[in-house]
Amino acid sequence: MAFALGAIQTWAFARPTLAWLLPCLTLMVLLWRLEGAQPARAAWLGWCYGTGWLAVGTWWLFISMNRYGGLPAPLAVAAVLALAGALSLYLAAACAGYARWQRGRGWDVALFAALWLLAEWARGVIFTGFPWLALGYAFVDSPLAALAPWVGVYGMGALVAAAALAVLRVVSTRGRCWRPAAAVAAVLAAVSLAPAEFTRPAGVMSVSLLQTNISQDEKFAVDRMPEALGWISRELLVSRADLVLAPETAVPLLPDQLADFAPGYWQTLQKHFRSGGQAALIGVPLGDYERGYTNSVAGLSKAPEYRYDKYHLVPFGEFIPKGFRWFTAMMNIPLGDFARGLANPPSFAVGAQRVAPNICYEDLFGEELARRFIDPKSAPTVFANISNIAWFGPSDINAQHLHISRLRALEFQRPMVRATNTGATAIIDFRGRVQAQLPPYTRGVLTGDVQGRDGVTPFAFWSARAGLWPLVGLAMLVVLGSIWRLRRGAAA
Repeated sequence: MAFALGAIQTWAFARPTLAWLLPCLTLMVLLWRLEGAQPARAAWLGWCYGTGWLAVGTWWLFISMNRYGGLPAPLAVAAVLALAGALSLYLAAACAGYARWQRGRGWDVALFAALWLLAEWARGVIFTGFPWLALGYAFVDSPLAALAPWVGVYGMGALVAAAALAVLRVVSTRGRCWRPAAAVAAVLAAVSLAPAEFTRPAGVMSVSLLQTNISQDEKFAVDRMPEALGWISRELLVSRADLVLAPETAVPLLPDQLADFAPGYWQTLQKHFRSGGQAALIGVPLGDYERGYTNSVAGLSKAPEYRYDKYHLVPFGEFIPKGFRWFTAMMNIPLGDFARGLANPPSFAVGAQRVAPNICYEDLFGEELARRFIDPKSAPTVFANISNIAWFGPSDINAQHLHISRLRALEFQRPMVRATNTGATAIIDFRGRVQAQLPPYTRGVLTGDVQGRDGVTPFAFWSARAGLWPLVGLAMLVVLGSIWRLRRGAAA
């Protein structure tokens, strides 16, 4: 049952509907089963819930390992389940702690919210982190989205966990335990009913977003590459937008290799954008054998050439964790070790706009993007995500990633433009609303206007200076307080 509950709620992470109610209901059922359970039983239920949640929500990992990596299907299934199970150990520990330290009183609401936050934080930071499907992402279309610029996705998840337990306690006690629910409702209502606008308009920029739609098994095919490179070049040169974006590794060759394969290709693009008032951000690998290689974005404009190197690398995709080379050796995927970029890179100037690139799943890590807001005067006015998730074929991953980008827009109250290989290529405004989007798995160009924003949200302010530690520290204090109260009661 717990596995099924976790699996069911994954619908909410890819559907802009009332599906956000699903995690509320499934979490309440899980909590109902946790009431009175022994710590070992609670850990088992939490682990099953988390494994169902992550295995079903990230089943598309099977496609990359089996279809493109050549890993036998049984091993690919086992790998997905093993990853989901390992990441669910954090939630298992949180449920065991709740069973051990709860007292059947109102304080339990704060305890469970704190443990939930710590579990999601651990999943999001340990071993480089994998916070995909963090609970808050399910609520991007709900009234609770107004919490994002205050507490970020982890704070949203903690408050949802608190609300679920508070409502359950009201129901199970027939209204006697109403105070925690009233407190949680007051906080949620105060923020949700009067959403604050912390940023202000900072001019308008036109954009053209390229969606190349090249399947992963054809991306490095020599016979397909001339046609793909030709289409990208034509669209870059004919665009009249202020900024043109091409997806991650849209140009899949190093500049030296490109010179041998398509002479004059890069020089033509450089000359075009150097001579006009337009700019381009193009996904391309950079570097050399001596200095290392990077997954990068090259910025072309009148100014000196801009370069952004990906900072948060993907385990197994862009670097091989120690001790796992045997696993990657089983797959026929060109994996390697990329070098990291800067933690707080400069933005790319496009007229009056300061555009902050991020590559692929880097937009999962709001606390890392927040570093760019330490100095409000140089803070980004627009985020630009370039991605290639063709590795995962037709699946929910495009819609899930779009939800993630929308929540980043809400946290910072900044627009996010997305140029991707297979989707979701979209223009998102500072309220997290999709203004325009190309159909996935089609080739095309999305054009539109984007209004930049100045100003700093509370989340951007405190996270830029302290990362996630204010939330984590508060959660730890709540857990320690619960343990102290329990021991004091036992001693009495």
